[in-house]
Amino acid sequence: MERLEHLDWPFFEPRHGALARELDCWAAAHLDAAHGHDVDAACRALVKGLGQAGWLRHAVGGTAYGGAVDSIDTRAICLIRETLGRHAGLADFAFAMQGLGSGAISLFGAEEQKQAYLPRVAAGDAIAAFALSEPQAGSDVSAMQCAARRDGGGWVLDGEKTWISNGGIADFYVVFARTGDGGGEGGRGAKGISAFIVDADTPGLRIAERIDVIAPHPLARLSFDGCRVPAARLLGAEGQGFKIAMATLDVFRTSVAAAALGFARRALDEALAHAQARPMFGKTLADFQLTQARLAQMATDIDASALLTYRAAWMRDGGRKVTKEAAMAKLTATESAQRVIDAAVQLFGGQGVQSGRIVESLYREIRALRIYEGASEVQLLIIARELLAATKEQR
Repeated sequence: MERLEHLDWPFFEPRHGALARELDCWAAAHLDAAHGHDVDAACRALVKGLGQAGWLRHAVGGTAYGGAVDSIDTRAICLIRETLGRHAGLADFAFAMQGLGSGAISLFGAEEQKQAYLPRVAAGDAIAAFALSEPQAGSDVSAMQCAARRDGGGWVLDGEKTWISNGGIADFYVVFARTGDGGGEGGRGAKGISAFIVDADTPGLRIAERIDVIAPHPLARLSFDGCRVPAARLLGAEGQGFKIAMATLDVFRTSVAAAALGFARRALDEALAHAQARPMFGKTLADFQLTQARLAQMATDIDASALLTYRAAWMRDGGRKVTKEAAMAKLTATESAQRVIDAAVQLFGGQGVQSGRIVESLYREIRALRIYEGASEVQLLIIARELLAATKEQR
């Protein structure tokens, strides 16, 4: 099976295929799935390497700000994440967080904000982070408690954020905070939220805790205590924070599905090679029909996920709303990838759970994708909500 045969699908233009093939060659020469124990240092090095090689240019929007194109090309970032995910999970993480962390600036930033941050992100000279979740406000963004109040010519932030990727190594954070009942589009619930760009060295911002997870990457809880932010760092208009967060997630949620595809494709590659080489009862593991059925299901799950993923990316690049389609892609790709990788571990037997094996690391990598940027259960709710809303409109 040709690993890149899906690049000929009608969702893509020739430039997309060229991009994916070039990155595949670069990743094979420069990336290693093993990253050692100093994950912070490895992540910094990956951001720098991806920036110097020009790949981070696709994570930001606007050629005037270092971007590859004037607006973020969803198909390109999906292909990049799929390819990086196949080669090295931490490389995919490094690319994705540069995009997610700066995405709100690409989409809603003022000229001065774009000039100040995006070129450094694209070059790999500044590490970005997206600070939305809180201890009591994960999937339910409207429960946000982190607050920002006007003070003189700026804002003062107080509260906490948690599960923040790149927390502890980021140079700046896009932080979402409640701005109260007054002003702008303010109000309670989701409407009372605004977005701010907060530099990592701002007094009052502290790394309260570093969080260890099963697939190691920089992750932290942030504390804001009288953290003063200039008025010029308000992103968009006051009260637009929820809209900004959801628009940013709509771009990058589809790319989570693409990362899951990359992990699943690597698992299938490893399973195919192992099954054909592993002696079993005078044959090879691949000679048994049970093995063949398992491999066939893995391949089918991958193609089904890829079709949903690149449909959503293609639709968004065409300017269409993709809330439902992106949720379908993320739900299907992450859940399917979990099954595919679990099947690969099973085919490897004892070797599949041996620390340091590719399939063992993939097993740890995939689990988080079913949770972050909207857990699978949240995706089901989004899909149902969109279906019901469309039905009401037709009446």
